[in-house]
Amino acid sequence: MVNQFMDALGIQKAPIFGHSMGGTVALQMSLSHPERVEKVALVGSPVTGRSLHPFLQLAGYGSIAKLIWRYPIMLHSIMRILLAKDSKKVRTMIFRDVQRTTIESFFRSIGDLRDTDLRSKLPTLDIPTLGIYGAKDKIVSPSNADLLKNGVRSVEITLLDQSRHFPMTDEPELFLQAVHSFLNNHNHSSANGQVV
Repeated sequence: MVNQFMDALGIQKAPIFGHSMGGTVALQMSLSHPERVEKVALVGSPVTGRSLHPFLQLAGYGSIAKLIWRYPIMLHSIMRILLAKDSKKVRTMIFRDVQRTTIESFFRSIGDLRDTDLRSKLPTLDIPTLGIYGAKDKIVSPSNADLLKNGVRSVEITLLDQSRHFPMTDEPELFLQAVHSFLNNHNHSSANGQVV
């Protein structure tokens, strides 16, 4: 769909960035259509779906998703566990987004993500790649940064020490520094985060 979107807008080649599942889509686009992608950046994105929090992996099964949807208290309890230490702003945003989705789209997207494993394809990626991960992320394991580091030829990793799943809100200045540097000259540094 990203490829078709670019065709529809007449975009021949562009940098592609994505957060969470969007980063996994951006990575897949880069692997499937490298001629269309100048650079790719993943933010808190799974390279393998098995790195998702176990509750989310379970939610990708239709029968479990239906049960959770039937009893909203279960959904809210799971969300509270996953987002316990996130800011009120982040929690409100996630609850709002989840309420706007349908059960079908929810369990299909989580199920597809859970079954994703791009590790074996990473060595074929030959474009500049950035991975930004929150060291305290409980939704997507920050160990995905190591998968990128060990699998991609031209990769920069920024691990933000005080961030969870939304580093752009947890440590916005460091996040923007990493993105700005990556877009402009491929070299970036982070004052409080770890750069590999």
